[in-house]
Amino acid sequence: MTSTGTIFQREINAYFLSPIAYVVIAVFMVFSGYFFSVMLGLTQEATLRYSLAYTQFILSILTPVITMRLFAEENKTGTIEPLMTAPVTDFAVVFGKFLSAWALYNIMIAPTAFYIIFLAWVGSPDYGAIISSYIGLILMGGLFVAIGLLVSAVTKNQIVAAVIGIVALLILLVIGLASTGNEGWFYSCLSYLGTYDHWDTFTKGLIDTRDVVYYSSFTALLIFVAVRIVESRRWR
Repeated sequence: MTSTGTIFQREINAYFLSPIAYVVIAVFMVFSGYFFSVMLGLTQEATLRYSLAYTQFILSILTPVITMRLFAEENKTGTIEPLMTAPVTDFAVVFGKFLSAWALYNIMIAPTAFYIIFLAWVGSPDYGAIISSYIGLILMGGLFVAIGLLVSAVTKNQIVAAVIGIVALLILLVIGLASTGNEGWFYSCLSYLGTYDHWDTFTKGLIDTRDVVYYSSFTALLIFVAVRIVESRRWR
């Protein structure tokens, strides 16, 4: 097994040996199920688009809870030191932790597939829009996890890491919403930096290269910065 795989297995096991994984999955299913039933009742349409509009808000709160322990816990307990002296690269450590949190994120949203079965039972859903929405969810999750990972790497307190992560993700959501329908270069910049428009495109059944590049490039950039932060600790 590669170094990244070893770190991944270590972290994913840690999630499921603690209450974190079960709590975040349960909370997500309660709220996503509530919004699904409410929006289905209001719109009377066999679609996930309206219920998924609230999903980004829920994930903006829950994803930092997943990522808060990745480095903050080890920074506080001092277990980061043996890890840094182990025969693994800094990239393997960061990327392994990132993959474990991203995997838990995807496990968390996986049960929503039952909504598709229900929609197929009561109507004729647009499967193209549903597939693109889930592609968007996965890509958005990578960015959310990368933000939480970076925040966790710079603090020793899990609660602080969670709060900062939640605030950062909500800011990205709000500036995207605030720029919708407005014109001018300033609002165009806000629209691009915010996550709302990029995510909304996927829910319409469109996979725009610009949105894929947005999520992929910012995720890669944040992982790169996290690796540099971890590297700097070797010389302290």
